[in-house]
Amino acid sequence: MTTALLHAPDGAALRLPAPLALASGAQLEGVEIAYATAGTLNAERSNAVLICHALTGDQFATGTRPSDGKPGWWSRVVGPGKPVDTDRFFVLCSNVLGGCSGSTGPASAGPEGGPYGLSFPVITVSDMVAAQAALLDALGIEHLLAVIGGSMGGMQALQWAASHGDRMDAVAAIATAARHTPQNIAFHEVGRQAVMADPNWRGGRYAEDGVRPEKGLAVARMAAHVTYLSEDALNRKFGRGLQDRDAVGYGFDADFQIESYLRHQGATFVDRFDANSYLYITRAMDYFDLEDAAGGRLADAFRELKARVFVSSFTSDWLYPTSESRRVVRALSGVGAEVSFAEIESDKGHDAFLLDEPEFHRLLNGFINSTAARRNL
Repeated sequence: MTTALLHAPDGAALRLPAPLALASGAQLEGVEIAYATAGTLNAERSNAVLICHALTGDQFATGTRPSDGKPGWWSRVVGPGKPVDTDRFFVLCSNVLGGCSGSTGPASAGPEGGPYGLSFPVITVSDMVAAQAALLDALGIEHLLAVIGGSMGGMQALQWAASHGDRMDAVAAIATAARHTPQNIAFHEVGRQAVMADPNWRGGRYAEDGVRPEKGLAVARMAAHVTYLSEDALNRKFGRGLQDRDAVGYGFDADFQIESYLRHQGATFVDRFDANSYLYITRAMDYFDLEDAAGGRLADAFRELKARVFVSSFTSDWLYPTSESRRVVRALSGVGAEVSFAEIESDKGHDAFLLDEPEFHRLLNGFINSTAARRNL
């Protein structure tokens, strides 16, 4: 394996050597997975940490995103001297299968030359993990020190625990759940319908016509973003404050600061994300259900797990509430897994795992360091 492939802070892409068999029964050939790395893989290849990103994330968890020069999405957690210390650990993060930051997805060229569009096969979280495992195989990384992820990244971490229980020393599943609730599926369906109702969606073939369903995707992002915040956070940050005016305008412009904020979130999102990828990835999250996959008993999903696990939730996260984390912890305890759990006091909602939460950072740092100590790293 060339040094360039194992040292890719600005990103790289690797074509998987074999077709990828999907949970749907379909088979996907010529899969490329885009990824980025930080830190140095040691001679024993024993210090590798896999970071799994959330729905709208990408492979640039730390450092600087080459496309726009912005910091990586988890730079508070991953980097030199951070809880996941890149001075000690080799960190790898890949863009998920179905994504739009370099990995094969609906915007990629299909067998007939044009973009896949809706001919791209439906994917699952287990397919994302299978692609990550194949990437690690191709890179010559047989064993991981840890798999870490929050939100959809936490789903991937739990899927790793279920599917590759002997391939890592530790798993950290943060602000996540072992299945998508009906409420979460409902929010995702609202977003998908907003995309598909945009006249420019054109049955998923918008790229061929040189247009984009920007309005629909922006609305989808706005609706989703509300679920990432808490009422306390909204009140603290915006309240009922007016946007650039002293009185309401008695119309449908953005009178309130929260309206302006959401419109900005929607407008900037469409510049960096593919609408069809949004449909496919949200669908993958909806299909995620480790209990069902284990035959109706969640604990059975983790019977082959050898790794220790850290599960963490936040008090104000109503998208993935603490009750869902406790459910995972009970299942892990039911099969004798070494599991620790922390509910972090925070008023920042689901997005707290991405923000400045010193207690969470301290606990994650302790978990990773104690895992490393067991390996004499």
